Amino acid sequence: MAIEFRVSADEAAGFGRVAVIMGGDSAERAVSLKSGAAVLAALQRAGVDAFGIDLYGESGDLCPVSQLQAQPIDRAFLILHGRGGEDGVIQGVLEMLRIPYTGSGVEASALGMDKLRSKQLFVGAGLPTAPFTVLTGEDRLDDAERRLGYPMMIKPAHEGSSIGMSKVADRDQLNRAFAEATRFDRSVIAEQWITGAEFTVAVLDGEPLPLIRLETPHEFYDYDAKYQANDTRYLFEHGLDAAAEADLKRLAVEAFEVVGCRGWGRVDVMQDGAGRFYLLEVNTAPGMTDHSLVPMAAQRSGIGFEELVVRILRSAA
Repeated sequence: MAIEFRVSADEAAGFGRVAVIMGGDSAERAVSLKSGAAVLAALQRAGVDAFGIDLYGESGDLCPVSQLQAQPIDRAFLILHGRGGEDGVIQGVLEMLRIPYTGSGVEASALGMDKLRSKQLFVGAGLPTAPFTVLTGEDRLDDAERRLGYPMMIKPAHEGSSIGMSKVADRDQLNRAFAEATRFDRSVIAEQWITGAEFTVAVLDGEPLPLIRLETPHEFYDYDAKYQANDTRYLFEHGLDAAAEADLKRLAVEAFEVVGCRGWGRVDVMQDGAGRFYLLEVNTAPGMTDHSLVPMAAQRSGIGFEELVVRILRSAA
């Protein structure tokens, strides 16, 4: 039987009124609402005076600043996903309002959300990431074919949850994938396909949580595999030896620090057939739904959901 986790009366008073900010107007709104509902319920169970704010979704009010000023807020738990909530925008608003918030700051949030800039940062820091090129127009598709070959992955640079992403194996698929990605973003990247295992490493208070190896019958870990499918496998028996596991954890924490993240997050990594690791991205506000990876990793290390959200809340700055 799980041990109930509750904060002391003094700590609850120190937190004050905590706004769980969710929703937003990005393509990931539905996921954010699920994450936010789970976080809000857990904070309340833990004895925190928490309430929810559905950004852009309450009373027809489309001004997020007025929503944040409508009632007193002492601390914010940010669980917005995607643009406007995970890219430094809402973080900047909260800093102007002098409201402490969870997760990474303005700069790290913007970098983490931008797959192109974060990959450029990894390259500059000497960290491994898959070869890539920017698709600024159809004339760059020829360049992608020459430099990367097939198969390759096409990604909108500023979307999360695998939205707008496609694996392509020939020019016809590349043309269609590029057109699909530009529906979501003017900045699109092509990335060399890495055949091998996918891992994710949650980071909490600067320390890595247990590794998870992801397996899906889908071509890749797409939106359906992340949030809807019941055949995705999350493996703590990941098959790495102790040295490789330690290397992967060090790489994840280094990527987290290079981007400038704080508090909590998740780093996604591929391993090729030769055992080399390649950084995919750093997630500064990962999902907290019933399919989400950070709660799974925390549970594996003995941290229940209520304790997890309280520890994240404690790191608000």
